[in-house]
Amino acid sequence: MKGTRFWAWLTFAVGAIYFFVPLIATLEFSLRMRRGEYSFDAYRVVLGDVRFQETFLYSVTVAVFTILLGILVVVPTAYWIRLRMPWLRPIVEFITLLPLIIPAIVIVFGYIRMYGSSSPLPFLATARGTDVLLIIGYATLALPYMYRAVDTGLRTIDVRTLTEAAQILGAGWTTIVVRIILPNVLIAVLSGAFLTFAIVIGEFTMASLLNRPAFGPYLQNIGANRAYEPAALAIIAFAITWGCMSVIQILSRFAPKSASRPN
Repeated sequence: MKGTRFWAWLTFAVGAIYFFVPLIATLEFSLRMRRGEYSFDAYRVVLGDVRFQETFLYSVTVAVFTILLGILVVVPTAYWIRLRMPWLRPIVEFITLLPLIIPAIVIVFGYIRMYGSSSPLPFLATARGTDVLLIIGYATLALPYMYRAVDTGLRTIDVRTLTEAAQILGAGWTTIVVRIILPNVLIAVLSGAFLTFAIVIGEFTMASLLNRPAFGPYLQNIGANRAYEPAALAIIAFAITWGCMSVIQILSRFAPKSASRPN
């Protein structure tokens, strides 16, 4: 037992050093914008930059719509598969894994080829139409995480019993999904939502090739032309991502631990 504990702590220490040393070095470098002393000048420059504010607000807005789209698509699909078509689960799980295999650049080039200047839908050639394509693309990239979060949440409740009880009381399918299933898997949905938010905030390829004013291209542009500001932006982006992860951990404590009759 002592030997096992030693190797466990050694592995943890090596992992912590590998993770935290570059982060601490980046933080220290970001504080050296003022020659000869530490300061938060780089953070003040970044946070005061109008382009930072515009691109970050744009990415947050796109992230919100991406999350809503993901919920609208994934929750009814995962619920229906678990309730009526469990034989389809392996196929759907395989499909939802495809965004991890297919590079984002392939997806966005497909968009450009299909919905470019010769698109049969003129709306998609406008700025708002491109925003719609970007949201759909981001929802696709986040699909593996959103689907698995919702599917895991559905495993903790008795879907069939809840559905049958609601139908006995006269509820329709929309009412069942919105007022019964969704509240019971809300913690799982929020976990998928925060993962989606973290993906959207840092994504570069789709936003860049679709020429949208997103936060990811701004990060790349500032990194190619500045010295200390990119380090400050890296710390800010890291804080945002880990803030999302922390919220997931907090919310997971309120998730139901088990179900009396898992479906």
